[in-house]
Amino acid sequence: MKTHIVRARAAAAAFPRTEHLATRIAEVAVDPVEVTAEVSAMIVNRIIDNAAVAAAALVRRPVMNARAQALAQPYAPRPGRSGATVFGAPRRVSPEWAGWANGVAVRELDFHDTFLAAEYSHPGDNIPPILAVAQHTGRSGAALIRGLATGYEIQIDLARGICLHEHKIDHVAHLGPSAAAGIGTLLGLQTETIYQAIGQALHTTTATRQSRKGEISSWKAYAPAFAGKMAVEAVDRAMRGEGAPAPIWEGADGVIAWLLGGPDAEYQVPLPGPGEAKLAILDSYTKEHSAEYQSQAPIDLARRMRARIGDLDQIATIVLHTSHHTHVVIGTGSDDPQKFDPHASRETLDHSVPYIFAVALQDGGWHHERSYAPERARRADTVALWRKISTVDDPEWTRRYHATDPREKAFGARAVVTLNSGETIVDELAVADAHPLGARPFAREQYIAKFRSLAEGVIDPAEQARFLDAAQRTAELAPGELDQLTFTVSPEVIERAPQVREGIF
Repeated sequence: MKTHIVRARAAAAAFPRTEHLATRIAEVAVDPVEVTAEVSAMIVNRIIDNAAVAAAALVRRPVMNARAQALAQPYAPRPGRSGATVFGAPRRVSPEWAGWANGVAVRELDFHDTFLAAEYSHPGDNIPPILAVAQHTGRSGAALIRGLATGYEIQIDLARGICLHEHKIDHVAHLGPSAAAGIGTLLGLQTETIYQAIGQALHTTTATRQSRKGEISSWKAYAPAFAGKMAVEAVDRAMRGEGAPAPIWEGADGVIAWLLGGPDAEYQVPLPGPGEAKLAILDSYTKEHSAEYQSQAPIDLARRMRARIGDLDQIATIVLHTSHHTHVVIGTGSDDPQKFDPHASRETLDHSVPYIFAVALQDGGWHHERSYAPERARRADTVALWRKISTVDDPEWTRRYHATDPREKAFGARAVVTLNSGETIVDELAVADAHPLGARPFAREQYIAKFRSLAEGVIDPAEQARFLDAAQRTAELAPGELDQLTFTVSPEVIERAPQVREGIF
């Protein structure tokens, strides 16, 4: 890996195009280096993972609305352009809208993969837009895998080097450029075209983090889908010869100067050198539980501590010593009263580690629907326990959060449970059980089991088997066969979904 120093430049400064970060990323995208077998296998795992969480979310209102919008967007059939599939729908639509609908379905339950470093990310958000373009343009499975390897690489490398949340910019600002670069690799575009697409994608996908603060709404699921849609449109315009604001990161009025650290800030972004394999996906991790990633280890810790604590009514307080990020984003350091509101939205509860720890202690586990049900959140004993839980910014957990050594990097917490008697019970867990270094790391078997569990009652068993077979053969799928990487459902499944309102489309 080569580390690139990225900083703002004065308008009159000599700054050749070859040194722009967008150029460096475009050069990674066009590098013909082979995808390793390990990376290819992990991409298959994540295709299965995305489909699993999309199936579980299929009839939720935000997903139904995104699907309705997409199905209203026909495409013009012509040679080499055949539209893209939408999860659960029988017909194809224009690719940017397929990426939109599938992106919302994948993101709705906050249940797919994650990478955390200077910034946080869900790199599986690259799959819907890149797959949609691959289907629409008749690409092969091998080309799709190459494109996805780039998408994962770029988003994760940007997350390693550029912190967005410090400046209250939403993390999808790294997704627009990564998806654009991945589509560029997929289509075999030239460096200049990808450069312009990256600039446009970043310019149109920078937004504030209010989507993940306070009264969190369904836009939390829509935001990455919007970024993917913008990336598809940006590539289309760039292919037609349209340009982008430049230099997009480093310009005097660019992202760094005015949205991030300012004129004096400096960022270090690692990127693969020429001929160096794109391995970043191997540093990411998926979720066993449908909750914000930094809740994964606390959920496992709660179910481990449950038996030791015994009678939960005897708890006086619980303090979770954890990283700065966990404390301020999903803990009491956020100062969000909504994180203790029994009437809060699912999206808000998903970002409340006190709520999540309380329910996991009481139930001994976590469920993507039952654990968020309104009646579950409003249970009197749950509310009482929930309000006894707080978080503390612990420097050691913050250090481990930012560690570069995978053996040191941690996203967990130390729980100090004080009983009414004054007795304390203490335990800690550094990484979730499903983490690569956890007690039960996810491998292909676990991804398939997650898919079958979440698809139950949504996708017929025969259709489940067909999809899993196709997904595991992704690298072998010929041009035009990528429409197999979706699933259909019976009309009864859609009929039991909530009625969607009429819109403009």
